[in-house]
Amino acid sequence: MPRLVTCACSQGQVMKRRSMLVPLARGDVFELGCGGGLNQQFYDPAGISSFSGIDPHAGLLEEAREAALAKGWNADIRQGVGEAIPFPNAQFDSVVCTFTLCSVEDSAQVLSEIRRILKPGGSALFLEHGRAPDPGVARWQDRIEPVWKRLAGGCHLTRPIGSAFRGAGFDVEPLGQGYLPKAPRFAGWNEWGVARKSGF
Repeated sequence: MPRLVTCACSQGQVMKRRSMLVPLARGDVFELGCGGGLNQQFYDPAGISSFSGIDPHAGLLEEAREAALAKGWNADIRQGVGEAIPFPNAQFDSVVCTFTLCSVEDSAQVLSEIRRILKPGGSALFLEHGRAPDPGVARWQDRIEPVWKRLAGGCHLTRPIGSAFRGAGFDVEPLGQGYLPKAPRFAGWNEWGVARKSGF
């Protein structure tokens, strides 16, 4: 299932949106759900001081490590979950989170962990799918989600995106939103942007 999800998340329009967001990462970078290494081709090596990441799936981690090695990075890539990120407080300038929050167990706890590991003034770069703004589509998401979660490795359709970051104490700068072309609308709503650690 993780490899099927990785394949689905590497389609053309998805990769195009990754290519617009990931190069914004700077400094000490942490990637949540880095398995498979899909984002690594889009990082700007000149802007990155260090690269770290976690993924719960051991098999995908080897691909991420190989991709980092090919870039010449001295990367710290570990097996782990977003609810308990195994890195110290205020370690990273940038956190990258793409198509990951839909499948974590406790999204509020994950957002709290992202905020914890960011340095004061640091930014979380997000590209996620979630609850659609159109009432008709949202109703279908509510109906389909129980079955969808079983078929798609725990993926949720109805989680809010930008508003979830705001609720976790981030200042959010939206960069884009919309349905993925040719994707079913119930699974195709995307939002991407920059969530800055506020309060500093």
